[in-house]
Amino acid sequence: MPQHSTGDKPLVSKPQLVFPGPASGTDSECDRTPPSRRVSLSAPLSQPLCQPEKCGPRAAQEVCYVAAGQPGEACGWRAFAPMCLQAFNTPQGFLLFLCVASFLQGMTVNGFINTVITSIERRYDLHSYQSGLIASSYDVAACLCLTFVSYFGGHGHKPRWLGWGVLVMGAGSLVFALPHFTAGRYEVQMDEVVGTCWANHSSTCKDGASGLSSYRLVFMLGQFLHGMGATPLYTLGVTYLDENVKSSYSPVYIATFYTAAILGPAAGYLVGGALLNIYTDISQQTQLTTESPLWVGAWWVGFLGAGAAAFLVAIPILGYPRQLPGSQRYVVMRASETYQLKDSSHKVTSNPDFGKTISDLPLSIWLLLKNPTFILLCLAGATEATLIAGMSTFGPKFLESQFSLSASEAATLFGYLVVPAGGGGTFLGGFFVNKFKLRGSGIIKFCLLCTLVSLLASLIFLMHCPGVPMAGVTAGYNGSLLPEGHVELMAACNLHCGCQPEHYSPVCGSDGLMYYSPCYAGCLEMAVSSPGGQKVRVAAQHVVGARSRGGGWGPAASSCNQRCCCAPQVYRDCSCVPQNFSSGFGHATAGKCTSTCQRKPLLLVFIFVVIVFTFLSSIPALTATLRCVCDQQRSFALGIQWIVVRTLGSIPGPIAFGWVIDKACLLWQDQCGQQGSCFVYQNSAMSWYLLIAGLGYKVLGSIFFAIACFLYKSPPGSSDGLEASLPSQSSASDNPSDLQEAPSALQIQSDI
Repeated sequence: MPQHSTGDKPLVSKPQLVFPGPASGTDSECDRTPPSRRVSLSAPLSQPLCQPEKCGPRAAQEVCYVAAGQPGEACGWRAFAPMCLQAFNTPQGFLLFLCVASFLQGMTVNGFINTVITSIERRYDLHSYQSGLIASSYDVAACLCLTFVSYFGGHGHKPRWLGWGVLVMGAGSLVFALPHFTAGRYEVQMDEVVGTCWANHSSTCKDGASGLSSYRLVFMLGQFLHGMGATPLYTLGVTYLDENVKSSYSPVYIATFYTAAILGPAAGYLVGGALLNIYTDISQQTQLTTESPLWVGAWWVGFLGAGAAAFLVAIPILGYPRQLPGSQRYVVMRASETYQLKDSSHKVTSNPDFGKTISDLPLSIWLLLKNPTFILLCLAGATEATLIAGMSTFGPKFLESQFSLSASEAATLFGYLVVPAGGGGTFLGGFFVNKFKLRGSGIIKFCLLCTLVSLLASLIFLMHCPGVPMAGVTAGYNGSLLPEGHVELMAACNLHCGCQPEHYSPVCGSDGLMYYSPCYAGCLEMAVSSPGGQKVRVAAQHVVGARSRGGGWGPAASSCNQRCCCAPQVYRDCSCVPQNFSSGFGHATAGKCTSTCQRKPLLLVFIFVVIVFTFLSSIPALTATLRCVCDQQRSFALGIQWIVVRTLGSIPGPIAFGWVIDKACLLWQDQCGQQGSCFVYQNSAMSWYLLIAGLGYKVLGSIFFAIACFLYKSPPGSSDGLEASLPSQSSASDNPSDLQEAPSALQIQSDI
């Protein structure tokens, strides 16, 4: 890390500029710099001015400017560096390719994976905990690789680390799609039953184990490669951007980078959802429809495209130099913002050989642990990550329960909330830091303010939408309320139907009650509207069919798929639904009853506010982390921070929120005597539990930010004067006259 040693004089009119090695805070280390590498800022850069004997005595009164790399490095691949490529050899050019890489990472890991996980479970006979292991493999790989990548990559050629990481990530996508080509054609061997009364409801409980479940190891390997490849992106990529742009512009660049990572999952949901409407075996024809519980879409296509795109974007990233031209002018400005510890640790980190061997790793970790601001920012980030991971996983489930939506409707609505709120909040966070010229403790105070606002907005969870009454679960078949926890699906009106609890297919009765299935509603027949508008009735005994191993369907099932699945299903002659006197009989419509909650707009607005202010503090908090550690430890510090955030936040977050939400379950799935997923939640309990969890983590985050702000000790010298004296753009070419005139206004105190 560059150190600035001054004497008792607060003003230095002509600091010396030293290229290219890092300087320490001692006189002897400055003496070791060859005289041919020293130039005065008041003379042309090519003329040596400072002689060896002048450096030692005046070292205590001069500022050493350090170039992090060789100036004038070209963009290219070894000897191949054509002039046409140099137009991209700028921070803006590198940001473009880095945004594409982060977009692909978000689209693949947080978009495609979450979209296709249900299809993969169905296709390869996986249980939920097995799919959970697949999803967790990404974070496990990241935690294992973060220390190694951030420590050695931080002192190495960052673009090459980034490029190879993107290549590994692309290989992971191809590996993830591999089971589609090795597992053979998709075949369904179980019956599909439409649960009306008097239908054949016999079901067989069997293990149905197949060798396909072993493919989970391949999926885990793909996710592991995803985690390995993405590790350099959010550690080395961030520090490379921060090293090569003006300090005040750094939050904007980083915010743009993170915004691309947030928009990636949105594209993943849209593209992945569209691909799931295509049958998994594209070359084969099937009579299955997308509404069928047996349907498996083309989950693998997106991973092939993402893998190919990752290979393409890795090529230009590998061509960037170790340091972009013009970056050396920003070293002293970053150093003046760095939190100063009251010990000799800065002398250790300023050693040019520090951090290049594994033997320095324990000392590097110890130096970070001694930095209280860094530790508190890590803990605050972990609390925010817990909330983000938990709500991103179970946010759609909350909307689905509160507003009585289908799973697809809830996911779409949640996407409409998260994309503008998360992406906008991330970008605005970096914009505000730049706009208001926030530095050091000011950035942490901004994070604290955002956390407090989101904490107050989360009080909206005190409100909830009343749940739609469900016969046998929350209400009796006569409409009366049932005691909490008392579930009685059987009644006199459906005893003769022989209903099975395994067949959950909710219907909405004409009386406003929701029923577990058409069978429990006592419905005898199903009628749908044909494309021509005519009513078509299908009796109960004709709605049962099976698919053979060869993929063909029996006549009954074929008739059902061709005639019933293309229009809304209406069940008639339902004995448990009170008769409608205008039509003469009770009926039920497939699907949940529509919620009439009047609080829906207010809930959505405040949820939007919570998301905005949660993401609004993300880039400022990251910027504060970069400013509270020394230059040589920034990449490693980000790696350690990501380990803490993932270990204490991202990994346990969904588990904690899932456990809390399960406490609000009223009706569990029955899988041959085994408890499955939750069908019905109590809205009031879910809101209260989420409020308690949200407030707890928000309060902890506020405390961590407040203590970090109190303990942060900004250097006596301000970087504002530095920024005013530096050129406004971090362009690819340096103007020597700018560098000569810039430091005349520098005011550096003696202890920086």
